[in-house]
Amino acid sequence: MLRKPKQTTNVRAKMRWGIAAIFGLLLVAAAFDAPQVFNKGIDAVNNVAHFGIPHVPNRPFRLGLDLRGGAQLIYQADLKDIPFADQGEAVNGVRDVIERRVNSIGVSEPQVQTTKSGENYRLLVELPGVNDVNDAINLIGETPILEFREQNTEPPRQLTSEEQKQLDAYNADAKKRAQDALKALRSGKSFEDVVNQYSEDQLSRNNGGYVGFINLENADSTIYEWAKSHKQGELSGVLETGEGFVIAKRGGEQDGPVQVTASHILLCYLGARSCDATMTKAEARAKADELFTQANANNFADLAKENSTDQISGPNGGDLGTFGRGAMIKEFEEAVFAAKAGEIIGPVETPLGFHIIYKRGEEITKEYEISHVVVRTQSPEDILPEFNPWKVTGLSGKQLDRAEVVTDPQTGAVQVSLQFDSEGTKLFEDITRRNLGQPVAIFLDGDAISVPTVQSIISGGQAVITGSFTIPEARLLAQRLNTGALPVPIELVSQQTIGPTLGAVSLAKSLRAGTIGLLLVMVFLTLYYRLPGFLASLALGLYIALTLAIFKLIGATLTLSGITGLILSIGMAVDANILIFERLKEELRIGKSLKTAVNEGFARAWTSIYDGNVATIITAALLLAMGVSFVKGFAFTLIIGTLLSMFTAVTVTRVLLQVVVSWFGDKKSFLFLGSKE
Repeated sequence: MLRKPKQTTNVRAKMRWGIAAIFGLLLVAAAFDAPQVFNKGIDAVNNVAHFGIPHVPNRPFRLGLDLRGGAQLIYQADLKDIPFADQGEAVNGVRDVIERRVNSIGVSEPQVQTTKSGENYRLLVELPGVNDVNDAINLIGETPILEFREQNTEPPRQLTSEEQKQLDAYNADAKKRAQDALKALRSGKSFEDVVNQYSEDQLSRNNGGYVGFINLENADSTIYEWAKSHKQGELSGVLETGEGFVIAKRGGEQDGPVQVTASHILLCYLGARSCDATMTKAEARAKADELFTQANANNFADLAKENSTDQISGPNGGDLGTFGRGAMIKEFEEAVFAAKAGEIIGPVETPLGFHIIYKRGEEITKEYEISHVVVRTQSPEDILPEFNPWKVTGLSGKQLDRAEVVTDPQTGAVQVSLQFDSEGTKLFEDITRRNLGQPVAIFLDGDAISVPTVQSIISGGQAVITGSFTIPEARLLAQRLNTGALPVPIELVSQQTIGPTLGAVSLAKSLRAGTIGLLLVMVFLTLYYRLPGFLASLALGLYIALTLAIFKLIGATLTLSGITGLILSIGMAVDANILIFERLKEELRIGKSLKTAVNEGFARAWTSIYDGNVATIITAALLLAMGVSFVKGFAFTLIIGTLLSMFTAVTVTRVLLQVVVSWFGDKKSFLFLGSKE
């Protein structure tokens, strides 16, 4: 009996797996690039077969300023009054302030960069999609604000009778719209059409109402409990949630995150975070060891009530309820999730103190796939002015002379020392006198960066902020305080505005140019190099899909210069294929078989491809390291594109050719270069 050699069978099996991997990679990349197209197909399959196939995540491309429109501002920092050694930290502090202010006006994906040219520091601020450039300029140019605030004990204002009537009327109308949406669904109207007509949740509305898988941690309890008791494909009635009136559609289900139910006894000490106790660290540790030896399932709640310094859970027997990962401080979370259900562990040290932990239970929760229609309601908080739990005291960065990092001489704990001027000294004494035993918050640009508790009246104009600081954390806090106290003036030296229409036109023209160029290259390859050229065109399609998928996955910003680098790297991919095919042509013309010619063609062309692409990558790396922002975008996309073009030209094209060659054997064909037949 004649059999095929085992080696030949293994080679063909590897080639088949290679082809499957290539087309699988192409499918995954294309789905990630254009999820809307694939999600429509998934919806069609789910509606017919009820498989509950989840949607492909709809993650948008990140467009740069020149494609999306917006503003670019360049500031120069005035550092003449800042010591040379502190200039770098001062500029970084101003950058942090600008980032917080830009984020506060709702700019999506802003970029704030610092550059140094000679002795001058500059800050480049890019604001994609910004509507009012002047407001952004005014906000950025303000002096950073440092404030000390005390608790606001005034009760919040209640709704007037007229405001209550407006609220009731609005919510009644919202309920009617939700009921109309439900009627439309029950009459046979498609879920996506109802979402487009009624839903006010913009994020899910762009995806046909699809939310994804929800669990106890990320979903409204009303929707989760409804999904828990219903089956795939079922539609809810009008559910009243904190977000508004919701109509939910149930999809599939899967195992969700682990949830833990636990209690604890906390013993904090002087120097621990948010601690009012007077015990030293050694005393707290000794007490924790003693309680650990005493604790059991029966007496744990009583021990927590009597001994825990946690003012919230202590009176409730230390009960922390049920929670998942990310809800607790790192050291506590690692210990409780590593313990067994029913086990008491400790003492566990965290920045808050020493914990005795009783892990009462653990379960794996379920996640449910949900699509929804949302009609939002209003609450009193939407009408009333926001209640601020803190009120100003008059003490601000204007009265702060200096903040610096120090250590406690007794415990060695890292602290931040504050020194006020004469006016600040008087204000601070008054504040500490009336807030003895109460917290006083330190705000920088409207954000609370520290909330220490006043331990005593401070009359010397000096104070320290204590906590479980590391040296870098304390240095960063001091830097931000000094930035507020000693602001670095910044001057707007350049302003450029790009309208959204111009950005859209640039994007459309870039995409059109890239598409036309790619099609022309594919036509040229196919006509001139015949079947190898056609296979190279398939590899180019995979290259484009992979490149775009990687840009979307890593969050790379696409700019005009970046698209230029991408188009240029297409030329690099074509250049590699041309080198391979010319070598292939030479091998065929001297009489070698197709299989041998293909192998020799790739082997002989590889050194030239390698040298040319490595030279391109080195040049692009230098541009990336030394260029300005738009040059860096070009260099980054060129590097990614060049690496992927090497992969598609040398690996993908080779696998495709080897598979096709096996169909012809040693017989020559007009479809290959150099053949006369």
